[in-house]
Amino acid sequence: MNIGIKGCRELVVTEKLTAGSVGSGELDVYATPSMIALMEGTASESVKSGLEAGQGTVGTGISIRHLAATPVGMKVRCETELVEVDGRRLIFRIAAYDEKEKIGEGTHERFIIYNERFQDKANSKLG
Repeated sequence: MNIGIKGCRELVVTEKLTAGSVGSGELDVYATPSMIALMEGTASESVKSGLEAGQGTVGTGISIRHLAATPVGMKVRCETELVEVDGRRLIFRIAAYDEKEKIGEGTHERFIIYNERFQDKANSKLG
């Protein structure tokens, strides 16, 4: 995996992505949990082509600031950049923008895992 890999995704804020809908508040604005999901998904997708067969990545940490509110109907763009690789540990710089301004920024940590082994371990909790 090489430092410098970039990712970009866009979406339009819908009612389903608002704070009132996801339970993180009462207003009809883009929810912080929705922004985090976009950030994690963008980072994950950006490194997919560099993984071996059977591998994936899982998010293990995120530190963000939600800087500005975005109303329903406005476009949001997320940009990620892989800034550090330490074995299986990947660190991304992340930022989100609506059509007017930067709305979020931070860092995100992911780990490269073997999908089947990871899923089996999680499922073992069921007994």
